[in-house]
Amino acid sequence: MGKLRRVTLASVPLAGLLVISACGSSSKTSSAGATTAATTASTTAAAASAVASSAAPAVTTAAPPATTAASTGATTSGKDSLKADCPATVTIQTDWNPESEHGHLYQMLGAGYVVDADKKSVSGPLVDSKGNDTGVKLEVRSGGPAIGFQTVSAQMYLDDKITLGYVYTDEGVQFSKTQPTIEVFAPFEKNPQMIMWDPASYPNVNTIADLGKEKVKILYFGGGAYMEDYLVPTGVLSKDQVDGSYDGKPANFVTSGGKVAQQGFASAEPYIYQNEIKEWGKPVKFQLVHDTGYPIYSQAVSVRTGDLAKLSPCLKKLVPIMQQASVDFIKSPVKTNKIIIELVQKFNNGWVYSDGVAAFAVKQMTDLGLIANGPDKTLGNMEPARVQKIIDIVAPALAKTDKPIKDGLKPADLSTNEFIDPSIGL
Repeated sequence: MGKLRRVTLASVPLAGLLVISACGSSSKTSSAGATTAATTASTTAAAASAVASSAAPAVTTAAPPATTAASTGATTSGKDSLKADCPATVTIQTDWNPESEHGHLYQMLGAGYVVDADKKSVSGPLVDSKGNDTGVKLEVRSGGPAIGFQTVSAQMYLDDKITLGYVYTDEGVQFSKTQPTIEVFAPFEKNPQMIMWDPASYPNVNTIADLGKEKVKILYFGGGAYMEDYLVPTGVLSKDQVDGSYDGKPANFVTSGGKVAQQGFASAEPYIYQNEIKEWGKPVKFQLVHDTGYPIYSQAVSVRTGDLAKLSPCLKKLVPIMQQASVDFIKSPVKTNKIIIELVQKFNNGWVYSDGVAAFAVKQMTDLGLIANGPDKTLGNMEPARVQKIIDIVAPALAKTDKPIKDGLKPADLSTNEFIDPSIGL
């Protein structure tokens, strides 16, 4: 429940592939159909094989600040702008290894950052879009294997040093009673989570619903709320056609000759399967789970509900900086993507991330509207109606499994636009 992990795969033989995964995003309900994977991203470099040793966990780098476009002027930025109101270190817990989907965070990382390969984290000056040191440090912690694959919500309640963390809307519903969090910034307008299939094997399949009608076997990570609380209970897919044993390896998809479908991220797997898994080496087709009517906000930057009042002065200044960092990263991602790939290499935990995937991710996130303005031309705000829809879907499913949520749960308990600057957008 609440686990929307996806797996991306390196360009190595099937027998040697390691499991590598991450999470999903959000947006407004849409009826868009399937999309054929594009390969217009820059040619892939060989998957990052030159891995830095992690024997010495702390590595200081003198790389230049990861800043690009100038601010719109809407942010409360400037030298030492956060020093009076924010913690000395703003610690953000992600849900997976470094990747371009997290680019808005690494965009705020200034020169002289320190890599801790043991803890799978990086820390350095938190800078605004003009490169000004805001007077506090930013620490970005990896999730997934680094935290034992547990939810970010759980990690936030285990470690009170975490200021903010990535929480999915359906995860927020699930833990609203025991580990409540509230979303303050949604970096994704649409969830990258998708189901993909081979267009040659299923030429008449254009949507996930078509997969249901054709009774195609679908591989997914067991526990995925989008599958177990939405697609199956609503009859889009049948229980006997979904297989929750997916472990992130491409072997079953490849050896089936494309007879099975599989979950993934639209911002990664289409490129990886066509360009980096030589045993497949051709396009896949897919549809976003978002476009089936499950509009969660994925990887939404969230705080523990009990900390909201205390952190409000900080969030009023920090959230607009985060919004602008998203804009800057999408417009000019090269410098920050280099930092992301550097971190992957130094963490050296089996996660492989190439230049090609990083470039494709940015283009795909733009082309598919995964990172985009909302209907009001603002990037990062949340629509109460979308949050309510997820409550209406997930709450009954949880009730059936005896997992009670907060009594009278409403959208305002899960998200707030109080700190969003409406003038910042793409």
